[in-house]
Amino acid sequence: MEKKAISIVGLGWIGLPLGKLLLANGHHVKGSCTTEEKALAIKKDGIEAFEFSLDPYPKGSGFQALFQSEVLVVNIPPRSRHDGDEKYLEQLKFLKDLINNSQIQKVLYISSTGVYPERSIEGEYDENQLVNEENSGNLSLWKAEEYLKSNLECKLTVLRFGGLLGDERIPGRYFSGKENVIGHTRVNFIYRQDAARMMQFIIENDLWNETFNGVAPHHPQRKEVYARNSEDLGIPLPISFAPEKEKDQRLISPQKILNKGFQFDYPNPLDFPYSAS
Repeated sequence: MEKKAISIVGLGWIGLPLGKLLLANGHHVKGSCTTEEKALAIKKDGIEAFEFSLDPYPKGSGFQALFQSEVLVVNIPPRSRHDGDEKYLEQLKFLKDLINNSQIQKVLYISSTGVYPERSIEGEYDENQLVNEENSGNLSLWKAEEYLKSNLECKLTVLRFGGLLGDERIPGRYFSGKENVIGHTRVNFIYRQDAARMMQFIIENDLWNETFNGVAPHHPQRKEVYARNSEDLGIPLPISFAPEKEKDQRLISPQKILNKGFQFDYPNPLDFPYSAS
């Protein structure tokens, strides 16, 4: 396997595990944090970390080194879901200029399955689904994807993750003790480490100029997940569940990435490992 120089903008909850996986495979890994303190702490893991943020213009210290790699992972989601988040687009415009004026050849942009329409359909949403400004469930991310596709001069792959869970992110905890909780819809989750492994898989297999969904292939009901969290971790269940509705399922297909040879360590969200601490 060819060793690559890879930069990760956003060494966060999934960015840092990705960096560690790539480092373990012998790649040269750089990454960004929003504070100098975080960068110093991450350097102890062997990752060359820099303070870098977009406000919306670039600021930080030494971050120009991030753009001296072959591959750049962009893992900075917008803060807003529905209003188009013009500040986020301004951030991406500055980032686009940095990329186009650098030696970056390939970009992996981390998006979300939230871009798909919120309505249910027969079957599952896949990457061929037409998404536009009128039907997207997350206008900010849809605009971001379209902007990067139109304006980056290098190769671009978009990876749309479902709900990122596992470890200390426990779905049952968010709804414990609440009333009228939706429990009958089926989930589109992915375990944290599988998400990092999927990013690594795309980079190491040179899967560029593509769009992929990143969700576990099994879709249990939400109330099944909460019940498993309660059984395994002692988290109290919701007090009550909302009435079930017909045609209220919105499923996302991971079949495209599976066809490329990716294998999930945790294909069923009922088996995700969690920590109660």
